Amino acid sequence: MIVPDGPLEATGIYAYAQSWSRQNMAIEVRIPTILRTYTGGAKSVEGSGSTLAELIADLDGRFDGLGDRLMDDAGLRRFINVYLNDEDVRFIGGLAAPVTDGDTVTVLPAVAGGAR
Repeated sequence: MIVPDGPLEATGIYAYAQSWSRQNMAIEVRIPTILRTYTGGAKSVEGSGSTLAELIADLDGRFDGLGDRLMDDAGLRRFINVYLNDEDVRFIGGLAAPVTDGDTVTVLPAVAGGAR
């Protein structure tokens, strides 16, 4: 990161830009190809919330039907893997896992099958 000195620092523009950047970060959600029909083809979308459940609710409010593909009545769907900053959410709290601005959530459908 380049830190300016001189007039910019004196006027507070640099401090304002840093503050704005911190306040307006979002949670990036990476969407697999199979679910991109719900996001208008977007490979990643941004959302907000303090838990994974709130994040999914936020996304479902903007991308109708996406939440139903990720969750069922029991929680996360069995054949959907969700990672928060490369950690499997099933081991860090599931839907109650806390998320914060700047986090990356990756949604991956489970792959099954193979030769006998």
